[in-house]
Amino acid sequence: MNSTTARIGIVGLGTMGAGIAQVCIEAGFDTVAFEASAAVRETAAARIAHFIGRKVEKGTLAPETAEAALGRLTRVAQLAGLAGCDLVIEAVFEDLEVKRALLGELDAVVSDEVVLATNTSALSVTSIAAGSARPARVVGMHFFNPPPLMPLVEVVRAELTSDEAFAAAYRLAEQLGKQPVGCADTPGFLVNRMLIPLLNDCVRVLDEASVSPADLDRALEAGAGWPLGPARLLDLIGLDVHVQASEALYSRLREPRMAPPPRLLRLVEAGKLGRKSGEGFYRYSS
Repeated sequence: MNSTTARIGIVGLGTMGAGIAQVCIEAGFDTVAFEASAAVRETAAARIAHFIGRKVEKGTLAPETAEAALGRLTRVAQLAGLAGCDLVIEAVFEDLEVKRALLGELDAVVSDEVVLATNTSALSVTSIAAGSARPARVVGMHFFNPPPLMPLVEVVRAELTSDEAFAAAYRLAEQLGKQPVGCADTPGFLVNRMLIPLLNDCVRVLDEASVSPADLDRALEAGAGWPLGPARLLDLIGLDVHVQASEALYSRLREPRMAPPPRLLRLVEAGKLGRKSGEGFYRYSS
């Protein structure tokens, strides 16, 4: 695969899929993005154009470079539109059966040599790969939210992932300007295995120590050198996303620290999901 000719496929244009697509087109890759919902396709295109436009406004991206990047994105409403891709990254809903079924559908669309990467934060890549008739070509590529800003990509080797598929995903992450880290298919991979229980502990301390989210953040930023306090970080990640990942890890490991704290569950039930909903631990203006 080389960066001047490779065509990348993206499945799903939600927050993560749109962000990954933006990273791909800015890195010079022709990118074909499948999304069944016309409304989501339009929202994603507007979102990508907005964030690339912001770079032009700030002077970090030339107008002609931005225009060329946007021209590299093709949105399709049928999976068949991914037929000419060299590597496909799925970024659909974090549900094992949904992802397994999708890989089976992709088997019928792309050639046998195409690497299928799954962007999952907590599910087993090995279990997802079981949905494909050719699991050796399935690899995990865990982008962090938001993909255009976060430099890390965890490249996850499942039980049957071939050396060639792993190398292709690792090389792509480098070509996208990211910092890839290779790891085995363990629950939570690397970062979430450590970060999820830590953030859960921080939320529990809010109640146990009768401290405000602002003071908690100030304590970790000033006392432990965190660039962003835990409450603000959770608001950025999305409280629903964190809860979903916590529940997935808890179901596999049964470690109490992995289970989402009641306070987080109440916030999610109230629709307070963080920045994306306008309110989480903090309120945000639009």
